[in-house]
Amino acid sequence: MGRRIAIVEDEDAIRENYAAVLRRQGYEVLTFANRKQAMHSFDQRLPDLAIIDIGLEDEMDGGFLLCQSLRKLSSSLPIIFLTARDSDLDTVSGLRMGADDYLTKDISMPHMTARISALFRRMEALSEPQDSEQRVNCGSLELDLKRMQAHWKGLAVDLTVTEFWMVHALARFAGHVKSRQHLMQDAKVVVDDSTITSHIKRIRKKFIQLDTGFDCIDTVYGMGYRWTTDGD
Repeated sequence: MGRRIAIVEDEDAIRENYAAVLRRQGYEVLTFANRKQAMHSFDQRLPDLAIIDIGLEDEMDGGFLLCQSLRKLSSSLPIIFLTARDSDLDTVSGLRMGADDYLTKDISMPHMTARISALFRRMEALSEPQDSEQRVNCGSLELDLKRMQAHWKGLAVDLTVTEFWMVHALARFAGHVKSRQHLMQDAKVVVDDSTITSHIKRIRKKFIQLDTGFDCIDTVYGMGYRWTTDGD
C-alpha cells in the first residue's frame, strides 16, 4: 500500500480531481470536505502527508486552525497548504503555523506531485541512520551534508540551501580564505559580490541569534572570508 495522503478541500470537483491524480501516482488518498471530518479521522490515525485548503466551508481560516491542531498531534507530519489565496500575508501565516509548503491552485499537477515527492524524500532522509562520512565537524559547528542540517553548540541553525553550502565551503577548510568566487562555485550560484556579502551577513546573524558570542566568520578585506573555529 502506498503512502496515505489526506486532502482537506471543500470544493467537491477540485478535491476529487486532486485525489484522482494522486491515486494514479500510487498514493492512498483520503478526502475530507471540512475541518471537523478531517480531525475526526486524524484523531484516529494520522496520514503520511496532509494537503489543506485555507477556507473550508463556513470557516474562512479553517485550514489554519486545522494546521495548528495537526502540529499539536505531530511536529513532523508534512503539511502543504493548497489554496487560491496568494497574498504574502497568507503565505507567511501558513508557514509560521508550521506548514512545510504553500502552493496556490494555479500550480500544475506535475509540479504539485513533484513537491509532494520532494517532501517525502526529505522525510525519508530524516529517518535514515546517520552516516559519519556525511558529517562535517568544526569546533562547535556540525554539518549533516545528507540532510543539509547545521547545528551550532547543539542548536539547529535555520540556513537556506545557499547559506548551508557557503558555511560548508568555509568550515570544511577552516582557517583558509575563500574568495567570493569560490563561495559562488561551492554554493552553485552565480550572483554579484554584493549578494555574497548579503548572504554572509544573514549567516552571521543567524548564528548570533543562537550565540551572541559567535565570531567565527572573518572578513579578509580584498580577498574573501575565513572560518575560524571557536577556541582558536
